[in-house]
Amino acid sequence: MQNMNNVVYRDLDESQALTSTIDKKLKKLNRISTQIHSSRVVLDSPHQHKNKGKMFRAQIELGVKGNSFTLHQDDPSIHVAVRDLFKAAERKLKEVSAKQAATKETIRTAPLERTPLLEEEMEYQGNDLH
Repeated sequence: MQNMNNVVYRDLDESQALTSTIDKKLKKLNRISTQIHSSRVVLDSPHQHKNKGKMFRAQIELGVKGNSFTLHQDDPSIHVAVRDLFKAAERKLKEVSAKQAATKETIRTAPLERTPLLEEEMEYQGNDLH
């Protein structure tokens, strides 16, 4: 499937360096799992927190075959928020991929079970018909 990468800046000036970093990190995620069919990264600067100062938020929405998930990270530095976000996304993606692989393996290796009737039951059923 074709990847749909989308980087959105809200209340921030667009940065070519940051976009380049995000593209590299998205390519790394695609190497980890080929099941990603869409991704969206949102970078924004919510209102200033009175105790913590200016905080930045990085959020990623990944569409993976079978499900999708959203992660976000807040930090005073947008670069640190992006770094931590992609570390969390990598862990989550590995977890989802492992679950999907385990499910596929279970389905492949599960034997078909048949419950044959015992001879006694067959005789018993045969006697009832007479």
